[in-house]
This record gives sequence, structure tokens and C-alpha cells, in this order.
Amino acid sequence: MTTTSIIILLAIGVYLVGMLAIGFKYSNNKTSEDFYLGGRKLGPIVTAMSTEASDMSAYLLMGVPGLALFCGVAEASWTAIGLSIGTWLNWLIVAKRLRRYSAKLHSITVPDFLAARFRDNTKLIEIIGALTIIVFFVPYTASGFAACGKLFNSLFGFDYMPAMIISAAVIVAYCALGGFMAASVTSLIQSIVMTFALIVVCFFGINAAGGWGAVMDNARSVPGYLSLFASTDINSTAAGPYTFVMIVSTLAWGLGYFGMPHILVHFMAVDDENKLSLSRRVGSIWCVISLGVAVVIGLVGFGMVKSGALNAYGSEPEAENMIVNVAHLIAQKGVFPAIIGGFILAGILAATMSTADAQLLGAASGVTHNLLNDVMGIKLDDKKNMLIARLTVIGVAILGVIFAADPNSSIFRVVSFAWAGFGATFGPVVLFALFWKRCNKQGAIAGMASGMIMIFVWKYLIRPLGGAFNIYELLPAFIVSSLVIVLVSLATPAPDKDIVKEFESV
Repeated sequence: MTTTSIIILLAIGVYLVGMLAIGFKYSNNKTSEDFYLGGRKLGPIVTAMSTEASDMSAYLLMGVPGLALFCGVAEASWTAIGLSIGTWLNWLIVAKRLRRYSAKLHSITVPDFLAARFRDNTKLIEIIGALTIIVFFVPYTASGFAACGKLFNSLFGFDYMPAMIISAAVIVAYCALGGFMAASVTSLIQSIVMTFALIVVCFFGINAAGGWGAVMDNARSVPGYLSLFASTDINSTAAGPYTFVMIVSTLAWGLGYFGMPHILVHFMAVDDENKLSLSRRVGSIWCVISLGVAVVIGLVGFGMVKSGALNAYGSEPEAENMIVNVAHLIAQKGVFPAIIGGFILAGILAATMSTADAQLLGAASGVTHNLLNDVMGIKLDDKKNMLIARLTVIGVAILGVIFAADPNSSIFRVVSFAWAGFGATFGPVVLFALFWKRCNKQGAIAGMASGMIMIFVWKYLIRPLGGAFNIYELLPAFIVSSLVIVLVSLATPAPDKDIVKEFESV
């Protein structure tokens, strides 16, 4: 191993040890509320940045740049626009009301809140919610583990599986030890590291590509590459249309925010709902800037390929390694640049870890709190609850490692499916629970079930038909779930007076 590689590994090692130290610092959780919500003690800045970092998984530093590099700006840009709008709306209309309502009901998970909101004595809301969390968090978490494996494999030649397993073990260690507070504080630090990585890669890449003018000239050489209304890739000789239906479909990514358990739980954990306005401003601005820079980095990466600074990429999954390769180039310039390269790679780990830890906690809460405690009625003391929660974190991580065994899977595509699953199952019912007092238990159950089912039906049966049906599955599933909630709620008895009174008081 070269001196450069050793320096990079040391830089990454320092970062990982720091994350573990935070896990140990917050390992004295005594109750489930401490483990899953940090005792509702998050400050506004930590809330903002940990929320956004837990959202921006490996697709920020690998998925989005890789998509923009290989396919041009259309899909990546419309995705970024949809995510930015969704982020802002989620902070604006959901955050404060969910914090207030969940605290009143003493809820610590999203399924827990919904079950209490609708007085669901059938336990179906928690069953559907917990199963959704488990089913979709496994591939979502796996995408992060895959990013780690790809990183160490492409940079150091390490075998993909061992590298991925070691990375997963570090995430599991600090997450299982420190719970939500450890995940939130590490996510704050990780957002800073991610920002540093984006800025350095962008400026270095522009210089290596021959300047911004050269970047734009190379982008213009591919038909439709810079158009928001053209569908292309770097090997195309002609561009196809990026139609209105495709734009609406891509913008639908923003709908997913209303149903992301690992994001919504941050709203529930803030110490003071009145501080959420500051959190909204900080989080929304960071989201817009980071996604915009990620798209630009994709263009810069293509310029680097054309200039010969990077090797050509034959597919979108290959292009997702672009920032890894740029970090390696930077590291060749000397000792200090090697340290910088190491921290850029730590930024990719940060993007992965900040999301994976939140997802692991979400999955653990689904199994321990919702299924074992509430549905199955197994009452355990706090010490045993904590033990089972930590064992669940480990179990979900193992499933994620198994799911990520294929190194050729696209991070962006895996994340998009899991995102759709959460968005359609939880998104509509969360909005109706917060804003429509006529919504009842029957409507909520039917809406959650129909949203989850429609994700699979549309993706695997309808979308392959192509044409007008080639729509991101989140949009039709979100619409179907919303319609079902309204129709079933109106066709069944209105909620009891105490539920309505509680809603109005909140």
C-alpha cells in the first residue's frame, strides 16, 4: 500500500473513531424515549442539520452526481427541485404540528402516533407501519452499505464484501450504543463533512477539467445534455424529450418527505416547537445548495472525463464512483492533499452513515416498540427494551448487508424505490391525520394499505407498459392512498367526539 493510501486511511480512521466516541458518549440511555427520541431535547440547529443529513444519503455524493454525469441535467435537476420543495413544505406545514400532536399523545414513533391519533384498537395501523418500515428500510440501508463497499473497493482495491461489512459494523456500533442522540449529533458533524467534500470536489474538478468554460463546452457537445426538457446520456447521438409527464413524475420525489419516518421523528424530538422556524430556514437552505452543487459536480465530472482527468464511465452505476475517483486524484498531490482526499471520502461515509443510522433506529423502533410492545403486548422493562432495540439494529444491519451483496446495483434506483414506499404508505395518512379531523381509523388503515400495495403494483405491473404509464410509482400510489383515505373515511362513521376535541385542541 502506498504512502498516499495510508494517509487517506488514517484520515478516514480518525473520522470513524470520532463517530464511535460520540456513540460511547451518549450510551447512557435509560428509557425507550431516550433511545428513539433523545428525550425530545434536540436544539434547532442540531434538528435542522441532523434532519437534512439523515435525508441526504449516499445519493447526494454518489447517486445525484453519477446520474447528472451520465444522463445530463434533466432527471437529476428535476429530482433536486422536487426534493427542495418537499423539504421546505415538510418543515413548513408538518414539523410544528407533528411535534405538538405527538408530544400530547406521548408517541415516540410514526406508527405509534398514527395509532394513538385514530384510537386504533385493532393494531392494524402499527402492524402495517412496522412492516413498511422493515420492508423498505432494509434496501434503503443496504444502499448506504453498498456505497461504503464501492468506495473502499474502487479506491484501495479492497474486496467489496469485507469493506462493506466493516463499514456497516461501525455504523451499527455507535447507533446501537448511543441511540437517537448519538445519531443526531453525528449527523450534525456529518453534514459539515459532506459540505466540505462537495465544495472541494467542485472547485478541484472545475480546475482539472480546464475551467468552467471547458466544462460547459463539453456538456454542450452531447445532444440535450444541458436541457431540462431532454432525455439523453453521454453515449447518445440524439436526445429524446423529457416530457411533462416525466417532469411531474420526477418532481413527485418531494411528496416522499411527508412519509419518511427517519425524517419525521426529528420533528417529534425537538425541544421547543417554536424553534422550528429557525430549523426550517437552516435545513431548507442547506438542502437547496447541497443538491444544486451535486448536480453541478456531475457536469464537472463529465468535463474531467473529456479532459482525460478521469476515465470514461460505461454506465450510471460506474459514474456514481466519480467523487471517489476525484478524491483519489487530489490525494496524489502530496501529504496535505492526501488528508483532504481522506476527508472527502469521509464525506461519502458521512452521507451514508447519517442516513443509515436513522434508518436502523427507525427499524428497531418498528420491531421493538410497535410490534413487540404494542401489537403483541409483550411488556418489558426499560433495560430489556433497550437490549432488544440494540439487537434489532444489528439484525436489520445484517439483512441490509445481505441485500447489498450485489456491487453493481444503482444506489439512486434503490433509494428511489424505498423512498416511494415510505412516501405512499405514510405520507398521505400523516397529512390527513394532522389536517383533517373527519379522517378516521378505517380511512387511515385503508389508505396505508392501498399506498403500500400500489407501489409494488405500479412499479412491477403498470410502469413496465411504458408510455404514459412510465411514471415514478410514488405519484400514483400517493394519489390512490389519498383518495382511499377520503372515500373510506366518508363512507364510515365519523370519529368520536373526544378524538375531534383532541384534534381541535392541537
